[in-house]
Amino acid sequence: MAEARFRHRRLSELPLDARPRTEDEAYACQDALVARLKEHYGGETVGYKIACTNPIAQELLHMKEPFRGRMLSSFYFESPASLETDHFFMRVIEAEFAFRMARDLAPASRPVPAEEIADAVEGILAGIEIVDSRFDDWTTVGAESLIADNACHAAWIRGQLERDWRGIDLGGQEVRLAVNGEVVQTGSGAAVLGHPLNALEWLVRHLHSRGATLKAGEYITTGVTTNIYMGQRGDRIRAEFGRLGAVDLDLA
Repeated sequence: MAEARFRHRRLSELPLDARPRTEDEAYACQDALVARLKEHYGGETVGYKIACTNPIAQELLHMKEPFRGRMLSSFYFESPASLETDHFFMRVIEAEFAFRMARDLAPASRPVPAEEIADAVEGILAGIEIVDSRFDDWTTVGAESLIADNACHAAWIRGQLERDWRGIDLGGQEVRLAVNGEVVQTGSGAAVLGHPLNALEWLVRHLHSRGATLKAGEYITTGVTTNIYMGQRGDRIRAEFGRLGAVDLDLA
C-alpha cells in the first residue's frame, strides 16, 4: 500500500497472504503504513480522522460501525488551499467538524465521562477532508482493507480554531458545500452519530479499547456532514459552517 501511494498506482485488492482478516490485523497494517508514510514524506501524526459516522457513508461502504485513521502533518493545509488534482484518484470532498484537544485524556485504565471529554477540548474547527483510495473499488474491498489503507485519508484543510464553542448547537449547525459558487450539498452536525461530540466520544472509547488515548494538541475530524462530492479539476470548493466560518479549497 505504501508503494502504491509513492508510485501513484491503483490496486484491485490486497493479495490474500497480505490481506488483514480481523480489525486487530487491519490496525496493525495501518500502523505500519503510517510509519512508512512518515519515513517517506517526513512530518508527524497530528491526530485522527473518524470514518463512517454518517449513515450515507455507512451505506456506501457497507459498514455498520465507524473506524479511524491517522492524520499526518505532510497532508495538513490551512484554508484557503490549492491542491493538485492529479495527486489523488477519487477526490472525495467531505465537509467535517473537527476538534483540537487542550490536554491529554486519562489513560485507558478507566472510562472517561462525556463531560470530561468535552472539558478537554480546546476548540472546534471547520474543515474539509479529501478521501482517496488506492483500491479500484473502495466500496467492495471490505472494512479491514479500508482500515489498513489508513481509512482512505488523503488530506485535511482546516479553518480557524473557535475556542468559544460551548454555546454553539453543533448538532443543529447547518453545513453547506458550494462548488464554483453553487451550493451542491447541505447537512448538519446531526449527520455524524447525532452530534460531533458523539463521534469524539466514540473515538475515545475505541482508543481506550486498544490501550491508547487522545493527547494535547491532536486534531480529530468527526466525519462527513453532507452527502459526498467528487471533486473535479478546476473546482473552487467552499464549505460553510455558520459561526465557525468557511474553508476554501481550489483543485488545480
